Amino acid sequence: MERLEAAMAKARAARKATKDGEAPDHRPRQAPQPDSGRPIKDVRPEALWTALHEIPIGNALARKMRLSALMGSEFAAPYDILRTRVLRQMRAEGWKRLAVTSPNKACGKTTVSLNLALAMARQADLRVMLLDFDLRRPSLARLLGQQAGSHDLAALLAGTRDFSEHAVRFGPNLAIGLNRRPVPHSAETLLGSSTASTLDDIESRFKPDVIIFDTAPMMGNDDNLAFLGQVDCALLVAAADSTSARQVDSSERDLSGLTNVLGTVMNKCRYLDEHDGYGGEYY
Repeated sequence: MERLEAAMAKARAARKATKDGEAPDHRPRQAPQPDSGRPIKDVRPEALWTALHEIPIGNALARKMRLSALMGSEFAAPYDILRTRVLRQMRAEGWKRLAVTSPNKACGKTTVSLNLALAMARQADLRVMLLDFDLRRPSLARLLGQQAGSHDLAALLAGTRDFSEHAVRFGPNLAIGLNRRPVPHSAETLLGSSTASTLDDIESRFKPDVIIFDTAPMMGNDDNLAFLGQVDCALLVAAADSTSARQVDSSERDLSGLTNVLGTVMNKCRYLDEHDGYGGEYY
């Protein structure tokens, strides 16, 4: 435990030093060369975003995977509200990195993460990134129907594959880092200096306004203990039909010891609208 806490403190210090203009403890890896012959780190962010492989998200997939933020009208409203509240607080504090976690599995945190990213990306002046950092149970690739391809997060975090080759793009301003398979030794990977330098490198070159990390649940593993020192804030997603108040309280308490907690999103809440007379499901 002491070694983990010391490593987390070191990661926080390195990020602060970078923001203050001082030399961090680690150096970004050298990026591969694009066709122009210039290092990718010297290419303008606009060109890097445009060069990412673009994927479609059709209406059928949006309905099947409950991507309410793409379905418009009252379906998108809860995520629009969540987006606005999150952005206001993050901007007020100068924060950029947001983790989305849950007390345990099956709370819907990945669906919430993706819908929040999609809602943010409807702001044309925002560059948004969503990274699948639930290394034990990655699921973003499945949600988006992108299981095929070379989406290997372990290679990205080890520095052997560049983000420009790894990520996909939806629309002009949402970049998504997928992962096809679980990563062995996930906590050690997240705690490693290569992960920290990779994220700093991505942030430096692509200049995103917000980076959302879909992380592991709080209970039953030490992945968040290893990683959350590298984010600015977090949302906790609880399932109304299965998460107990004790689990929420315990997770909020543990989460607040690792990063700034924006709040708790109660997912899978059903209610009957008294005016329209139909059942809905808000997140």
